[in-house]
Amino acid sequence: MRRAVFLDRDGTIIEERGYLDRIDLLELYSFTADAIRLLNRAGYMTVVVTNQGGIGRGIIDEPFLQHVHATLDARLAAGNARIDRYYYCPHHPDAIVPELREKCGCRKPASGMIEQACRELALDPKQSVMIGDRRLDVVAGSAVGARTVLVRTGHGAHEEAMPQGHARPDAILNNLMEAVGWILRTSSR
Repeated sequence: MRRAVFLDRDGTIIEERGYLDRIDLLELYSFTADAIRLLNRAGYMTVVVTNQGGIGRGIIDEPFLQHVHATLDARLAAGNARIDRYYYCPHHPDAIVPELREKCGCRKPASGMIEQACRELALDPKQSVMIGDRRLDVVAGSAVGARTVLVRTGHGAHEEAMPQGHARPDAILNNLMEAVGWILRTSSR
C-alpha cells in the first residue's frame, strides 16, 4: 500500500474563487507547483478531493470541470509537478439537478472520495495526509485515519478562528508549501 497526500483544490492549491465558472479565474498559488513537485519526488501520490456542488447547482458542468483540471495539469507540468488523480463530488443539498440533490457519502466532510481513492489506488490512509483550507477537509481526513493539515489560505484563516469541535488538525500552517515541509519533516520513510 502506498502513501498519499490528499489535497483540497480551491483555497489550497488554487486561489479561492467561490464557484470557479470561468477558466480565466483559475490561478495557482505561486508555491503550488514547487510544493507538489516535492511531494512527487518524495514518492507520495497526489490526489485532489474536491467538492464541486456547482455541478448540481447548474453553475458549471462536468466537461468544464474536466477542462479546469486539464488546465491545472498543464500549468503544473510546466513546473515539473503532477496530480496523480482527481476525485470530485457533484452533489449539493440545494442542487437543481434532481439526481444530484442528495445527502451523499462523497461530499466532504464525508470521507467517500478519500475511501474511493484508497481502494482504487491501493493507498494506505494511515500513512497519508489530508491538506485543506476548511475544517470539513480535516473531518474527512481524520475519518479515514489520515493526518490532517489546515492551511490558512482560502478560507483557512477564518476557519482557524472558529471553534474546533471535533475537527482538530494535526497542524495549522500558512500554506501548502509549509504543509509539505511539515509532512517531509514528520513522516517516517
